[in-house]
Amino acid sequence: MGDYELVITNCKRLEGILEKRFGASGRGLHEKVTSVQAKLPEPLIRKLRYIATIRNQLVHEEDKHRIDDRAGFQRASKEAEKQLAALLRPTSAGRLGWKTALIALCVAALAAFLYRILGS
Repeated sequence: MGDYELVITNCKRLEGILEKRFGASGRGLHEKVTSVQAKLPEPLIRKLRYIATIRNQLVHEEDKHRIDDRAGFQRASKEAEKQLAALLRPTSAGRLGWKTALIALCVAALAAFLYRILGS
């Protein structure tokens, strides 16, 4: 895979995730990141902006025909995708909170039932 294909494929994938899963809008990766930056941690925003900048340089600058640090670009792209996926996974605290709320509701219902029976 050449540099152009690598850059465009990775950017399209990241843009798709941002649009479909985070509700991002805009014409390119920079604009999409800006539209949802309140939902993203700062290190991830910087990584996504780095990826967008490399893409823009390769596509728009006449004298730019290859990625200077291809391995670094690939690493940043993979890490960004993993970090976005991690943000979409429910946390164990969230699941615990749901279960805890259900248990508390059951205990409260049982206590009200016992109060009616034993309290009369």
